[in-house]
Amino acid sequence: MPTKSGKTANEMYFTANPNSEHHYQNFEFELLNHKLHFTTDSGVFSKSTVDFGTRTMLEALETVIINDGKILDLGTGYGPVGIAIAKAMSRQVDMVDVNERALELAQQNAQKNGVTQLTRIFQSNIYDKITDKYALILTNPPIRAGKAMVTVMLQDAIKHLQPGGKLIAVLQKKQGAPSAQKNMMTIFGNARIIAKNKGYYILESTYDSNTNI
Repeated sequence: MPTKSGKTANEMYFTANPNSEHHYQNFEFELLNHKLHFTTDSGVFSKSTVDFGTRTMLEALETVIINDGKILDLGTGYGPVGIAIAKAMSRQVDMVDVNERALELAQQNAQKNGVTQLTRIFQSNIYDKITDKYALILTNPPIRAGKAMVTVMLQDAIKHLQPGGKLIAVLQKKQGAPSAQKNMMTIFGNARIIAKNKGYYILESTYDSNTNI
C-alpha cells in the first residue's frame, strides 16, 4: 500500500533496512500494570502508540497458564510485547524482528525500562535464526506483508515450542482471523479464541507432543 511518501508499507517495516527519514518519538504507556517508556521512529510499526491489537493480546495473557521456559516475541518491532512481559513477569524473553531499525529501538527501550538482563534481542527473518524451544510464542503478524508470511509465522511455530508450549496470535476478524484459526487447528489439533475485542481475535494453540507430529 503506497504511503504519502511513495514508499510501500512493506518497505516501511517488513524489510531489514527501512530507508524512510528518521522521526523519533517518545511516549509512556501502561502495559501489564507497569508504566513503560518507549522511543519509536519512522519505518517501524505503530510508531505513535502501542497498537490496540498488541494491547488486547497482552491483556489476554491474564487467562493463560504459561509453563516454565523462555518466551519468544516474534516480530517485536520496537519491543512493547517483550519488554512488558519481561518487566511484569520477570521472564526471559527473546525478541526478534527482520527490521534492524526496530531492533535498535528495542535495545534502547529494553535498557530504558530496566529489562536488558531478561531480554535477548536479535535479527531473524521469521524463524530462520531461532534455535531454542519456547514455553510461549507471541505474535502480532504483519498482515500487509501477505498471507504467505503470516501462515509461516503461525504454522512453523510448532517447531519452536517445547511440549505444552503455546502460540498466541492476534488478528482482526476482517483480516483473516477465522482462516488463521483453521490453519492453527490443522497444525496443532487445537485452536481456541481466548479473547475478542472490537474485531480483534486472540488465538491460542498448544503443542501436545502426544498428538502433534
